[in-house]
Amino acid sequence: MTFQELADRITESEQASLRRADLACEANMNNAIARVKPGRKWTKIDVGYSGRYMVDAEGNIYGIKAYGVPHYGHQYGTLANPSAELFQGRYR
Repeated sequence: MTFQELADRITESEQASLRRADLACEANMNNAIARVKPGRKWTKIDVGYSGRYMVDAEGNIYGIKAYGVPHYGHQYGTLANPSAELFQGRYR
């Protein structure tokens, strides 16, 4: 899976979650779009205007403590085998 494919799947799940919770206004739907921001060491995946995940060079996916700081305690699998938790959305 590429970074963009991961971001697209996260976007789909976030927007589906908003629809299920009946919160699918235009502002919320636009703020649920995942964007890929490549960096020197890490590739960041932002959802809306906030950082959500960081992917290292080996393809391991981590949560974020603070923007640009990975949270090694929250690992969400790898690009080859991402955790199902990535695709649940915020509103379950």
